[in-house]
Amino acid sequence: MDDKQARLQSRLGPEIREFRDAQQTLQLASVDKQGNPCVSYSPFAYSEQGYFILISDLAQHGQNLKVDPRVSLMMIEDESAAKHIFARRRLSFECQAKAVGREQALWQNGVDALRARFGEMIEQLSQLGDFNLYHLLPQKGRYVKGFGQAFDVSGQEMLDIVHLREGHVKQLKQQLSESS
Repeated sequence: MDDKQARLQSRLGPEIREFRDAQQTLQLASVDKQGNPCVSYSPFAYSEQGYFILISDLAQHGQNLKVDPRVSLMMIEDESAAKHIFARRRLSFECQAKAVGREQALWQNGVDALRARFGEMIEQLSQLGDFNLYHLLPQKGRYVKGFGQAFDVSGQEMLDIVHLREGHVKQLKQQLSESS
């Protein structure tokens, strides 16, 4: 890793972790068995093992995850806190959702992580037969912190960072020169 990349990593890594940890919910995009998209949200917990959500089979996204484990998630800055509505900070990932059986040790770890964030409500929900725990495993992601400040994230903690330098202006200039 060169010096510039190391500086970027040391500056943005903690910022991304702080942003992630400040969020309580994530937007969740899934698809049904016909391939139709569905967007929803879920409270989540993050631990050293990854992201965990506890959702009901009665919810459309709960049904979708049973037939297709591909999911996209996004955490996004509140509109009222954003400097500009078109440039809200956000962290998104393409993931695989793995159902965690109640008999697995990972079940207790995920429920414990959720309980630490959301209290006794998790204890009640986790006892209901229609609620399932999913472990979301990020494949690749992106952190956007403003105009011209988009970064691909990857690696073990999804915090290896690459600054995307292709900007909107360059693309517009290229399109104009191609059309003339």
